[in-house]
Amino acid sequence: MPTHRLTAMEAIMELDDLKQAWQTIDRRLEQHNTLQLRLYRDGKLDTLRRRLRPLVWGQAMQLLFGALVVMMSAAFWSSHRQETPMLVAGIVMQVYGLTTIIMSGVTLGRLGRIDYAAPVVIMQKQLAGVRRLHVLGGMLVGLPWWVLWLPLLMMFFKAAFGADLYSNLQSWFWINIAVGLVGLSATWWFHRWSQHPSRPRLAKLVDDSMTGSSLRKAQAVLDEIAEFEQE
Repeated sequence: MPTHRLTAMEAIMELDDLKQAWQTIDRRLEQHNTLQLRLYRDGKLDTLRRRLRPLVWGQAMQLLFGALVVMMSAAFWSSHRQETPMLVAGIVMQVYGLTTIIMSGVTLGRLGRIDYAAPVVIMQKQLAGVRRLHVLGGMLVGLPWWVLWLPLLMMFFKAAFGADLYSNLQSWFWINIAVGLVGLSATWWFHRWSQHPSRPRLAKLVDDSMTGSSLRKAQAVLDEIAEFEQE
């Protein structure tokens, strides 16, 4: 009887030992998976930073361009205050330069506030905010060139040759302004038209072209991290 009792106790102890061994293996496996996830995430986040770097450089260059436009435009219109067309051209270009500075500065600020230690969902939301801002900035900075080349041309001819291009070619200017406004309206209409739910492929194509490769690649990196975490 004592032998049977001892055997039962030994069996219970062996089961406890086996249970503890399995728990130890589970803990080590969990630690290994956590380490693997951390290493994978750190590597992908380094890739994410590299993917966003061209966008940061581009926005910095755009900011410098806006500052240059503001300085040149301010110097131009302040020295031609008695000539209304030149005054208007200079002020228009200065407003454009200020808009460029603001949009670039805000975009750089959003990029700098991306929290690389946050969960992937948070980073995806932050990147989506950068994307929306980048698209808006691209429209505000890019689309006005349908007409902005005219005041820029006026400034160039006045500064380089002392010629008043507007006074000599008023009809030509107004025709080109009208054409530019039509082109601007058509571009805006096409963008709105392409976003209709019945045209998903076209909408994606337009969105991708406006988003830029840096943001698309960065979003792909975050998607890869999210997929790995779910496995």
